[in-house]
Amino acid sequence: MNATVATAIFAAFMVLTVALGLLAVRGRGSGGGLTEWSVGGRSLGTLFIWVLMAGESYTSFSYLGAAGWSYNFGAPVLYVLAYMSCGYAIGYVVGPMLWAYARRHGLVSLTDIVAHRYRRPWLGAAVAVLATVCLLPYIQLQITGMGVVVSTISYGAISLNWAYFIGFAVTTGFVVISGLRGSAWVSVLKDILVIATLGFLAGYVPLHYFGGYGPFLHRIAAEKPQWLTFPGHASGGLGQTWFITTTLINSLTVVIFPTTVAGYLGARNADALRRNALYLPFYNVLLYVPMLLGLAALFVVPGLTGAGSNLALFKLVVDSLPAWAVGVIGVAAALSSIVPMAVFMLVIGTMWGRSVLGAVPRLTSRQKLWSQLVVVAAGALALLLTYTAPNTLVRLSLISYEGMAQLVPMVLLGLVWRRLTLYAAVSGLAAGFTLVCVLVFGGHDPLWGVNAGLAGLAVNVLVALAVTWLGPRDRTDDRPDAEVLALDDEFPRAAPTAPDAHQAGSAVT
Repeated sequence: MNATVATAIFAAFMVLTVALGLLAVRGRGSGGGLTEWSVGGRSLGTLFIWVLMAGESYTSFSYLGAAGWSYNFGAPVLYVLAYMSCGYAIGYVVGPMLWAYARRHGLVSLTDIVAHRYRRPWLGAAVAVLATVCLLPYIQLQITGMGVVVSTISYGAISLNWAYFIGFAVTTGFVVISGLRGSAWVSVLKDILVIATLGFLAGYVPLHYFGGYGPFLHRIAAEKPQWLTFPGHASGGLGQTWFITTTLINSLTVVIFPTTVAGYLGARNADALRRNALYLPFYNVLLYVPMLLGLAALFVVPGLTGAGSNLALFKLVVDSLPAWAVGVIGVAAALSSIVPMAVFMLVIGTMWGRSVLGAVPRLTSRQKLWSQLVVVAAGALALLLTYTAPNTLVRLSLISYEGMAQLVPMVLLGLVWRRLTLYAAVSGLAAGFTLVCVLVFGGHDPLWGVNAGLAGLAVNVLVALAVTWLGPRDRTDDRPDAEVLALDDEFPRAAPTAPDAHQAGSAVT
């Protein structure tokens, strides 16, 4: 009976999710061109941008990984709150800058921005390949996370394999048609459920199992003091230096992460992004809940090891709540996988449809179609590897954030400093990414307590500066600074939106 009730609730919400995503484009004909599909026609207001970007950061990790890290290590998990909050502060400046630059030149993705800045379409295609390598593991992680959640909340009635497929099917079902706007609409449903369920659990678990917060916190301090200080419990040395360097590198990376940039470019105006940067940290308060519940699980369900520790929160839920409540909480967690998965797939599709396939002259006129096909292909590839070779993408995930960090000089420095040449940007990226791979796969991350991504970024910047000063200069780029650099952080609201593609006549269907 419990399985039937929880599964029925889950199924009803999945149908509602697809319907809500498809309704997002109601009255918009076929959904418009690539700009409408990939960045919502650059028309999303503060509320939609807020829920969309919160949805990208509040993933299945928030229900599984955050509780699991807290259960296993304790204090080091606070790096998530630190880097996201710092990232929002940086995004207050960077978001409007990228938005204005992209709108002025009719750009729809990070790869578009890079290709335009350095006037090399092949560079946009190369960055698209690199970003895909770094993003595919996140799709697989969301598929896996949703599978674990669905299998658990259905009391085993839905197998992991079927749960994986459901996640892929539901996400593909609306994102191919409705694009970023559909993801924003689904984010509204997700955020309502996340706020409600985590708000409930924040009060319920301490009262139910410990008699209140006082006894709960006193017991942690008395019996588990290692979990409350750095480097945490058996964390392998995740101390203060690791915490500071990881916060720094992740806060820089998150503002140029392709999914974050998609959120920026979907905004109606720069002020929506500034308000969003102010409001998003309040959403982070919710992340304390799974972290606290992970500590509570130490006493309620001790002995969880390996991947089982990621189920710390749901062990508490399934153990004490009725099936209908388990179903609702499971839906909130499942949607926390679906929304970011949708944006990851959308961004990969846009990058390939625009910068790789769309760069081929014969394919230019169908950029939106190629983007939609790539969405399906990327999701299907992640799903297939989840079934057949999950460790392949898991290993790639080790370099995802540190690898994407190496794009920071190419993007941010390149948009404010005209002297950064193509040769310098590419050389720095190659040097930094190579060092990250050597350190991570060689088992040296962190290196003397320093996050490998920051070590790679330091080398990246040094190489880029050296090549800029000592290497060849691109004397063929005679464009004015206003065409190359992001000089203004605002774009006239009355100005018409730039066309969908660089080339005249490349309207997409």
